[in-house]
Order: sequence, then C-alpha cells, then structure tokens
Amino acid sequence: MLVTDVGDVKIYNLSAGKALPDWISDKKRREAQRKKADVSRRIELIQDFDMPSVATSIEMTPDGQYILATGTYKPRIKCYDVNNLSLKFERCFDSEVVKFKILSEDYSKVVFLQADRFVEFHAAHGRHYRLRIPRFGRDLDYHKPSCDLFLVGTSSEIYRLNTERGQFLQPYSTSASSINACEVNPEHHLLCVGTQEGTVEAWDPRDKNRCGVLDVAVNIQNNEKFPSVSTLKSKNGLQMAVGTDSGHVLLYDIRAKEPLLVKDHLNQLAVRKIDFNAENNAVYSLDNAMLKIWDENTGKQIAYIESNSNFNDFTTSPKSGLLFFAQEEPKMMTYYIPSLGPAPRWCSFLDNLTEEIESESVQNIYDDYKFITKQELADLGLDHLEGTSMLRAYMHGFFIDIRLYNKAKAIADPFAFQRYRKEKIAKQIEESRPARLQLKSNLPKVNAELAEKLLTEQELGSSKLKSAASNLLSDDRFKNMFENPDFAVDKTAVEYRLLNPVLTRLDKSRAQKVKAREEAAAAAAERRENEEEEGSTDDDLFSEKDESSDDDQTWTKEVKKEFKKINLEKKRERQMELDQEEEEEDDGGPSIEVHEKEDFNIGSANKRISKAGLGKRLAASKPIEVKMLGGLGNCQMTFSTERKKKVFDKKRQAELKKHREERKKVIRPTTSLKRLSRK
Repeated sequence: MLVTDVGDVKIYNLSAGKALPDWISDKKRREAQRKKADVSRRIELIQDFDMPSVATSIEMTPDGQYILATGTYKPRIKCYDVNNLSLKFERCFDSEVVKFKILSEDYSKVVFLQADRFVEFHAAHGRHYRLRIPRFGRDLDYHKPSCDLFLVGTSSEIYRLNTERGQFLQPYSTSASSINACEVNPEHHLLCVGTQEGTVEAWDPRDKNRCGVLDVAVNIQNNEKFPSVSTLKSKNGLQMAVGTDSGHVLLYDIRAKEPLLVKDHLNQLAVRKIDFNAENNAVYSLDNAMLKIWDENTGKQIAYIESNSNFNDFTTSPKSGLLFFAQEEPKMMTYYIPSLGPAPRWCSFLDNLTEEIESESVQNIYDDYKFITKQELADLGLDHLEGTSMLRAYMHGFFIDIRLYNKAKAIADPFAFQRYRKEKIAKQIEESRPARLQLKSNLPKVNAELAEKLLTEQELGSSKLKSAASNLLSDDRFKNMFENPDFAVDKTAVEYRLLNPVLTRLDKSRAQKVKAREEAAAAAAERRENEEEEGSTDDDLFSEKDESSDDDQTWTKEVKKEFKKINLEKKRERQMELDQEEEEEDDGGPSIEVHEKEDFNIGSANKRISKAGLGKRLAASKPIEVKMLGGLGNCQMTFSTERKKKVFDKKRQAELKKHREERKKVIRPTTSLKRLSRK
C-alpha cells in the first residue's frame, strides 16, 4: 500500500507494493510471502483484478455487489463478486467493447456496444442476442420508462432500439455532423447528447422533439483545440456537467445558458468521464493523465490521482471513497480516499487498516531481481551461469538475483564506490570554490570549440547554416552536449583524427570565403569612388581574376597521411605485444632491448639477406672453419645455418614431451610376453 498526501487529503493506493514475477515457482512465491514483510503486507483487495493487456472500461452494478470490467486481448469481460473478493465469471467477444450499459440491478442484463458496429445483449447465462447498427457507435444509454436504447456515433441521427418490441424505431435527426456522448437524466428522463460542433441538444422522449440547444463552445475562448463535447453527466434534475475535448469541465443549470463554473484541466487533454460526490459537493473529472477531484461550488482542487499509464475509465463505489480505474496496462488500480467517504461494507477492514499504516514509498516491480544484458553478464564474469536456474532468460538479457549481482559487481570493480565518492567530493569542492579571475564568457565548459564554431556559423554563415546552428544551440535535446562531460569530443579517437583534416579544410575554406567577401566589398567600394572621380573604363572588366589553387585536393592527402600514421601505430603496438609474449615464454633467455625509431628499416634488411646467395648468407652467419688435409691443397670447410626459433616450435616440443611422458605411463611391459614365448 502506498500513501500520498495532497494537502490535507490522504490517498491510499491499494494496488501499489512489490509484485512477484509470474515465472517464479509456487514454492518461492510462498517463501517470499512468508519471509518478506513488504510482500506479506501487500493488499490484494480483489483477486485476479487485471486484464491480459489493457483494461478499456469499468463499471459497478447499481446494487454495489458486482464490478464489470472489459479489456483486451482477446476482447473480454470480467465480473467480480465483491462479497467473495474474487472473479465470478469471464466471457470473450469477437470485437473490442467501446461502451457498455448495465440494464438491471445486478449483472443479469447488460448491453455492449462494440467497435465493429455490433450490439450484444447478455443475460446471466451468456449472450442473448446480437444485432448491427447502421453506423459506428460511440456511446449508448437506456430509457427505462419506454424501454428504448439510444445509440449515437458517427452520424447525425440518434438510433432508437426498443427492447420490448425488439425492433428499431424512427431515429431522432440532429443538426450535428456526429455525436460523441449521450445521457438520460434519471429524474425527468430528458435525453441530452453532446455533438462534435460543441453543442448539447436536449430531446424529450415523450413527444420525440428537440426541446433545447446549449452552445458550450461559446463559453471557452482563447483555446488551441476546438471544444467538442466529449462526455455528459447529470447530478440531479437541474444540474449537469459537460466535458470537452479541450480539457474543460462546465457546470450548468439547465434553466440558464451561461455556465455556473468552468474548470480547466490545463493540459489540453479530452475529458473522458465525469462523476459527482453529492455528500461532499465534489466533482470527479478524468482525462488520460489524471483524475482531478475539485469543489463544485468554488472549483478549488481537493485532490488528484496520477498514473504512469493513460487512464481509460473509472468508477466509484456508492457513498464511499473507493475508486477503481481501468488504464492502459494489465493491472486495474484501486484507490481509497477516506475524506470522501467510508469504506464499503464488504471491505470495512480498510478503515481500521488505514489508521495503522504510515506513509510508504513506491517500490518498483521485481525489486529482488536485476535485468542485465549478455555483455554485462560477461563483464561480471558470470557467463558460465547461462542455462542454470540462477538466470532467467528474458528478451535480449537475463533476470538475476539482486544479491548475486551486487556481489559480482563488488568483485569485478571493488573500488567503484571509492572512485565515485572521490569524484563527488571533487565536484562539490569545485562548485563551492569559484575561480580567482571571473571571466565572463558565453561559451560552455564542455565542447567550447564546437560552440564557438556554431556561433561563428550563426553570425557569418549562409541562411541554411545559420538556421541549423541556431536550432542546435537553442534546442533542449542537445543541452547535455554542452553540459555533460560524458559528451565531450575525444580528440584522440581514430574517427576524429580521420575527420580532423576535413574539418580543418572546411574551416580554412570558410575563412577564405569570409576574407574574399570582405575584400570584394572593399574593392567594390573603392571602385565606386574611382568611377565617381574618373568614370568607368573597360579595364575594370579584367580587374578580377580567378584565383585557382590546389588547396581543394590537399585535404585528401592529409587524410591519407593520417590514416597511414594510425596504421603504423597499430602495427607497432601489435609488434610490441608479440615481443612481450615471446619474452614471457622464453626461460632465462638473453634480453634484447628494442629501440623504436621511424628510420630503422629492419624489415628490408631481412628481405635482402633472405634473397642473397649462399656465400653472402654464410658471410653474414657465424665464422667458417677451414681445415687443410694433406699437402695437395685439399681442404675441408664446416659451417652451420641458424634457423630462428619460433614460439610455436617451443610449444610443439613441450607437447611432444608431455605426450611421451603420458605414453610411458600407459605402455605395458613386455617381459611377461617374452617368458610365454620362451615356454
């Protein structure tokens, strides 16, 4: 349970609290409910109070014993019995439900208006009858004295279906292009419809004629969105509330054309539903973002309820402060406001419970589990746990227990907290200690060079570049690029080094254009002065010459040069790594110092020696020993050619040695065979 204070009003969210994942076993679920206090204290007012994906509408029966809710997917209706606090039945439809109306005191008679122009009548046992209307419907209401069902939608006609005779009657023709809402006053049975043109038309079912038109849009001015009527609600025989698409709620006395009060939601969202709390003189008005509760006499806000997802519908328990919400998520929310009324009889324990509960903070879903990607799992050194019960695969990653994650994180980076603490302290010291010289500069601390270039483009660039630079500097989406150090340009990166010659060339060409423009303006001014003094001559036609140079192609050479330099650095780093590996693998060998210098052409010398003849190769090797044999000039020459030992030769010798040792252990002695052969 979550408690929020809005002024002096406490709002209890009965659906909040830690939720357990659906994929854990029943044993772990029972252990969590028994051991963890935050899970055991969670209130589940009605069991299975949710939908597969989205809840579209919700309503309570007039007797207050059942809650009916519709949702998707698949389109369905669920009926909850509040006495048993559980699901009573569930039925599915062929199409989504737009609106539904309860015709009896309980769930035994219900009519559904569906998105495919069908109207379904349901009884206690199931679907009773199904028919189709001429146009797509948006709202419906029932007139009990005449048994007429009124249906409105994307047409100017109000369709009448008589449930006693089982046939359509002559429809009412309105002056509107389409109708968004309709409502029958429960006291004098006057039918009111809200139109797309921002008017409310009243029809008397007794003489089948229109008895009045109320223009609502006239009373809403200076609004960006047209105030079409979106919902209607009658408090009694004289007072009525009208909601508009522009986010306004107007309270009317049906005897006057001017509204008693105009309430603005201040968010330009259409009002979806309105309800009254007559005991506390409060009005409930719902839009997609929130439910506002305000005083009907003054318009002062009493409380409000917000949600992370959009609201679709809500309903209240009669003469109580309990509210149920259908929203764009599977879970249907339940709120309790004690200041607006006591808890109903079937959940009277809420009054005692709310007196003992203190304010608690909302905890996110799956607090005991952490979602990590496969790369993060490998960085923590836990990739060997894939396929075990310690990880639960989900989408592109895994769910892992938060305790195991914290331990692995501490082992992988034990000094993370100390480093974070030092950075935080240094940042606070830097902010509290101003610089000695306060230099006023409009340039930001991060990416100052880029900001300076953009300012230059904004002043001296073309019209297209000016607009782009001004948008980039003023747009809040790019604000972190000049404030957050994480977005600073890394000049040591390979990409920046390859692009730097191009950017430098662009800056040079831009500076040359600015200089040429200034020189041309000065020359034109001087030419005008000379013409005024001496008159114009034909020599002026040849005064300007096209200056051509090879600067346009120099940037390509600079890019190639930088690319070669980067490749050379990579090769050197790779060679140093290989040399280091060889030194580590050599056992007690002589150490050789390698001096890095660009002028050393070692590779070419090796190539020349390999291509040379035998004599030169022998001269470059160890000294040759020559012995004279006899006195006739016979001689003997001995020499040896050295072959460079490679790393894989040493590995191969070690493997052969290990193989011979293993073979010695496996080979059986042949002494017994020799004895048998002798016998």
